[in-house]
Amino acid sequence: MQLVTEPYLTQVARLPKTGRHIIAQYDDHSIVVYQAYRPEIAHFAATHNYFGGEFKLDRMSWIKTNFLWMMYRSGWGTKIGQEVVLAIWIKREAFEEILNAVVHSSFVPELYSSKSEWEKVLKRSQVRLQWDPDHHPSGAKLERRAIQLGLRGQILANYAKNWIVKIEDISEFVHQQRQNLKSGCAELITPRETVYSVIDIEIQQKLGLSVFTE
Repeated sequence: MQLVTEPYLTQVARLPKTGRHIIAQYDDHSIVVYQAYRPEIAHFAATHNYFGGEFKLDRMSWIKTNFLWMMYRSGWGTKIGQEVVLAIWIKREAFEEILNAVVHSSFVPELYSSKSEWEKVLKRSQVRLQWDPDHHPSGAKLERRAIQLGLRGQILANYAKNWIVKIEDISEFVHQQRQNLKSGCAELITPRETVYSVIDIEIQQKLGLSVFTE
């Protein structure tokens, strides 16, 4: 497995406890996002390094940067239709393009002059933004918020084929760590993640990011 990992208890001591933050594993060239699918879709993607086959480009596809949020959403790879968990490395510049195109999934008065204006923008948007409660490995809600990005249209088409650096099936790792939950997280290993910094002030404000200083 190519993901960089570390003990969960080491990571949790370093991350912010509250606020809206993009928590991710990334380097200068790429950032890791997670998705979980049924085997037919996931195995095709992991084998061919792009999404094709039974993958539907006419449906919104949600990506998550935070491993533990993906674990909550997929039930650690146990939910029907989410049995295979993928780590997908995409280009950093592509991720920035996604962030630049976001429209909040709920009305934010500070960003739109009226609810009707927001509804029009949302209807034609190619990236939908949701901030959901982040979760402890046990599934308990945290005060910190985790980002979800829903892709469709040309953005989704680019993501599926043009923006991917590599795809890895991490289901075996997920199943191993699900067993380590029994240790009270003392033996839990997770991908090493830090707060992703967005440099562009306008995008920061549009996303509603919280300030974080290490």
